[in-house]
Amino acid sequence: LTPGPSPPEGRGEQGAGPLPPGTFTPEGGGESIRTITFTGDIGRKEVPILRDPSPIPPADLIISESTYGGRSHPGIEMLAEELLAVIQRTVERGGKLMIPAFSMGRTQTILFHLHQLIDTGKLRPLPIYVDSPLSAAATEVFRLHPECFDEETSMLLYRERDLFGERLVHFTRTVEESKAINQVSIPCIIIAASGMCETGRIVHHLKYNLEDPRNTVLIIGYQAPETLGRRIVEKRPFVRIHNREVALRAEVAVLNGFSGHAGRDDLLAMLSPLAAPTRKLRLVHGEVDQAEALLATLKERGFVDAAIPDRGESVTLD
Repeated sequence: LTPGPSPPEGRGEQGAGPLPPGTFTPEGGGESIRTITFTGDIGRKEVPILRDPSPIPPADLIISESTYGGRSHPGIEMLAEELLAVIQRTVERGGKLMIPAFSMGRTQTILFHLHQLIDTGKLRPLPIYVDSPLSAAATEVFRLHPECFDEETSMLLYRERDLFGERLVHFTRTVEESKAINQVSIPCIIIAASGMCETGRIVHHLKYNLEDPRNTVLIIGYQAPETLGRRIVEKRPFVRIHNREVALRAEVAVLNGFSGHAGRDDLLAMLSPLAAPTRKLRLVHGEVDQAEALLATLKERGFVDAAIPDRGESVTLD
């Protein structure tokens, strides 16, 4: 497929003007118009801070993520309680809670929940370190753009300006500040990138803290195969960090509900109404078992030409 030219005066559904984004004409020209929707990471409904995802636009070809196509996320209230339980277990042991988190979005969501837990008295204040210059900058961007918040968060912001717990959070920017966290001997929370533990300052914190059974690693997002994050989720006895074998003695907790990817229920709710107008559906960005689980249900709901493409496979729209 190649991008189509703007239709001549008087042609096309809207008359003159450029074709909508994602619109193509068959190679070689012609009057037939084809549309493609690529979802990217769809996002989740009813999570704090940002507004819910927009509906998926109908198209001849939809290319959709399927990361959690076979698994639904728990409700936000239950998720907050599970987070609280992980923190309390770690604090009772006198340990540190390490949270690998993407700098944009995931870090701010965790800070929001931590602030709410402390503000409501469910969690007593304890040191919280955001050890990532990019996370600090991204949090400032969130703070400066409340017009992007959902209605619930906007109402909270009206009552409480400290939504991300700035009074309780230490944003570390320099290498020296980061290294100093290793000397903290009391229970604390360390949030650092990267989210899959492959790079960034979280790697150093894991190297120095994984062997202590008082500590906890909290995984809050998808971990790709063969990343350090996935090896930790699999609870391998030893993991290699900076060419050193490190014993995994810390507790490993997984709360995938904090993921930025839609769960199975949301994926089905957004895709199912599009069965009739969609000529072809292709599921990507999901491990085989997750994509196959979603694919089977979508076929039951009316998608005729739906598949999981092989790498490099072409799709033809006649």
